[in-house]
Amino acid sequence: MGGHSPTRTRTYLGLNILNIPKTWHATSLSVQIARALTPEKPMTQPLPPRVLGLDLSLTCTGLAGADWTDTIKPPAKMRGTARMMFIRTTLLDRFLNGYDVVAVEGPSYGSQAGQAGHHERAGLWWVIRCVLDARGHQVAVIPPASVKRYATGKGNADKAAMMLAVARRFPWFDGGEDEADALWLAAMAADHLGHPMCDMPAANRKALDAVQWPELTLAAA
Repeated sequence: MGGHSPTRTRTYLGLNILNIPKTWHATSLSVQIARALTPEKPMTQPLPPRVLGLDLSLTCTGLAGADWTDTIKPPAKMRGTARMMFIRTTLLDRFLNGYDVVAVEGPSYGSQAGQAGHHERAGLWWVIRCVLDARGHQVAVIPPASVKRYATGKGNADKAAMMLAVARRFPWFDGGEDEADALWLAAMAADHLGHPMCDMPAANRKALDAVQWPELTLAAA
């Protein structure tokens, strides 16, 4: 029987050889083959930020990351500079490692009136702040009212309201008040960096605007 035999499609590296335009010259074909041989680069995404929340206290400093909380508790009878150095040394030895932002609660000037020891608490705050700066950490100082507003929607919330809020947003949390405050500090830093640790109402998130955040560029995966 007469007629034409069916045309076979020839491909090389995904290119249909029979359909290559006659206007292409050898260089054009080489470029196309080279492109076919070159693997596509995967799209990189910013790594989740490593944030540390730090609620400083002479008796029980609270610390928190994205999925953990802890405390630093000096011996009960320790006082003065020895107690400050215990907190400083423990923080350096156990916790300060590779964080993108350390969120520290700022001084609460209004609540210190008439309280014994506020001078010593201020000393601890500056000791730790100097340590963070000396080690090159990016530090965000968050006003206490902003932490409360972010957590509860009210800038004058009490400790009970803060604990209720943390239990609602972080069901895994089983710590105390100092750890709860530290967790909210970490959550604010993560939210500011575009990686919120939980869903927060828009009204609560306005508290982020009251914070002077350090400039930071996250590394890509």
